[in-house]
Formats: sequence, structure tokens, C-alpha cells
Amino acid sequence: MKHVLLIILYLAFAGTFAAADEADFGAVSSLKVDLDAVVKLGQVQPVDGVTTSGQPDEVGFKVFAAKGYAAVIDLRTEGEDRGLNEHAVVESLGMDYVSLPIGRGGITFENAKALKSLVDGYDEPVLVHCGSANRVGALFALTAFEETGDTDEALEVGRSAGLTRLESVVIDALESE
Repeated sequence: MKHVLLIILYLAFAGTFAAADEADFGAVSSLKVDLDAVVKLGQVQPVDGVTTSGQPDEVGFKVFAAKGYAAVIDLRTEGEDRGLNEHAVVESLGMDYVSLPIGRGGITFENAKALKSLVDGYDEPVLVHCGSANRVGALFALTAFEETGDTDEALEVGRSAGLTRLESVVIDALESE
């Protein structure tokens, strides 16, 4: 029965672990992972070198480290509770910790470019997270728009990376571009 449940879990989250062929933030099935599944399965597969998520705990970070991730880019601001000393935990696991604090008002093309530059600076996989992946998805949407000029595709990419409640903020930014 335990094996059946694991297989069902794996199949349910198969899209979470799918890889993409594109070398940018183009249309993908899902950049955002379900952290519970990552921890339960002990597996994570980046999409074109990137994975997005909400706030991982120490066990989650251990899975990312074991799977060869080079860095964790944290978009959470100083006042947000992470439930652990993330910087210390990430570095103790051999990964770089990069803080790029982005609040709701920081959903800008400038910040999207800064994030893309950080991600592009690594040859190995990178985890990008905030509290829920909503801000991550918003910035990925702006990057996708810069690359494609297509609003629908940009929003699709953003949603695959975790964009939810900030979609109207992204649309406003796209319309003012």
C-alpha cells in the first residue's frame, strides 16, 4: 500500500519534476514545486536550471543541496519570518545564499532583470523562493514578457512559477511597458 501511495504521489506531481527544452523563462509546464512532495520523495528536478517555491524548511533545503543546487535566491524581505536561520542553513549545506528582498511594491522590470542576472550567473540549478512563490512568479512573468513581448505567454510563465494574487500588478506593469 505504501508503494502504491508513493506512485500516486509521484504521478500527481510528475509535472512538477518535468524538464523544459527552452533556455529561458519561456512556456513550461511548472517551475514551481510542491515542497511537501519534494520532501516526501526526496526528489526535485529543475526546469532549465531553475526551481521556484514558497518557503522551504531545513529538510527541503537538504533535498535541494543533495540534488546539486548551487544557490538559493531568497526574495523575502527582512521582516518576513522564515522559521529558521535560512542563510546559515543554506550555506552549511554548501549552497550560496543570495538575498534579493522584493516586497509587493518591487514587482518591476528592473527587479526582474536583477533576478534573471542572478539566476543566469549559475551553471548549476538554482532555487528561487519567497513566501509562496507569488512574487517569484510575478518577476518571471515580467522577464518572459521582456523576452517574448507576448502578454499571454508571460502570464503563463508567471503562473507556472507561482504567480497568483499579484497577477493584476503584473498586468499593470505589462500595460505600462
